[in-house]
Amino acid sequence: MAQAAQKHSTFVWEGTDRKGNKTKGETSGSNVALVKAQLRKQGINPTRVKKKAESILGKRTKKITPFDIAVFTRQMATMMKAGVPLVQSFDIVADGLEHPSLKELVLDIKNEVAAGNSFAGALKKHPKYFDDLFCNLIDSGEKSGALETMLARVATYLEKTEILKKKVKKAMTYPIAVLVVAVIVTGILLVKVVPQFQDLFQGFGADLPAFTQMIINISEYLQASWYIILGVIIAAIFSFSEARRRSPAFSDAVDKYILKFPIMGDILHKSAVARFARVLSTTFAAGVPLVDALESVAGATGNAVFRKAVIKIRDDVSSGTQLQYSMKTTGVFPVMAIQLTSIGEESGALDDMLEKVADHYEAEVDDAVDNLTALMEPMIMAVLGVLVGGLIIGMYLPIFQLGSVV
Repeated sequence: MAQAAQKHSTFVWEGTDRKGNKTKGETSGSNVALVKAQLRKQGINPTRVKKKAESILGKRTKKITPFDIAVFTRQMATMMKAGVPLVQSFDIVADGLEHPSLKELVLDIKNEVAAGNSFAGALKKHPKYFDDLFCNLIDSGEKSGALETMLARVATYLEKTEILKKKVKKAMTYPIAVLVVAVIVTGILLVKVVPQFQDLFQGFGADLPAFTQMIINISEYLQASWYIILGVIIAAIFSFSEARRRSPAFSDAVDKYILKFPIMGDILHKSAVARFARVLSTTFAAGVPLVDALESVAGATGNAVFRKAVIKIRDDVSSGTQLQYSMKTTGVFPVMAIQLTSIGEESGALDDMLEKVADHYEAEVDDAVDNLTALMEPMIMAVLGVLVGGLIIGMYLPIFQLGSVV
């Protein structure tokens, strides 16, 4: 128990290989003795092993992203297809990595495999980076003797999934960024610019236009209570995120209603269909039974509505219902996805047809994001024009009226 809790550190070593040639490198382990034992298992006679010194400012770690895992998987697939042994493939991939945290992770996995564990077993010790779906697919590849093919399939799945996530994230962040910029610009004008005009208007000795007075009232309120408004906004954002994290019912309700949003809902809907098809195609092609594959797919769609739909499909398929018929009864899958799935079932090429479904809806998401970006550009100008232009008109109305009186 205590041994499992030991923290791994990076060690720098020097030694000689089986041919007597000097060699050196880095590896991770819990202590010097275990590192020396690992090196001897690899045919290296260590002459010097010491813990790698950390920076004075402390150890700076770069986060490992899902895209980093996709790159690692693709590199391993390439090495294996070239006929390079598994353990040696880890060394070659690690040597070419500039990401220190990813390099340490790869060397950890290599040491586990070199010690006699399976590749899938070594991956399961790092659940933060390799989920159950990833580990199960690699396990299937090892047991079937087609690890290089499975690595290539998993790499393609990860690459396509990450690209799709980036597109959806771009679609969601762009309009939010526009609103934030508009609010910030308006706030600065109300707090910093409007008071300057207010001082000027006090010497007019006449009633201000209603629109101008309204802007001045808003400005005075913001100057007096900006910290309250900011606190309410922060509290609302925090409460929303906590409610979504802690309450499954609230999170499911958000997922349900977000699909009904104009434009954005359509993008998220097509994205979920693409993920469903991509994951199911990958798992089914790996030889995983359809019912078990649907179990893995349920958590990968990224939306509660589709998760519940996939669970219903799994239950229907396990009782003998055809996949395409069960998809139709859920009411969440497009007609084209159902038709291609039906063709795949009838022809015995379900994985190929599902891959075509994924490709089609990924392209649909790509087009929708591009269209949204093109649509948002004139909307940015319109929103900022209305806000800034309205404030400017409101501030100059009294000056125009004064000029007409004179």
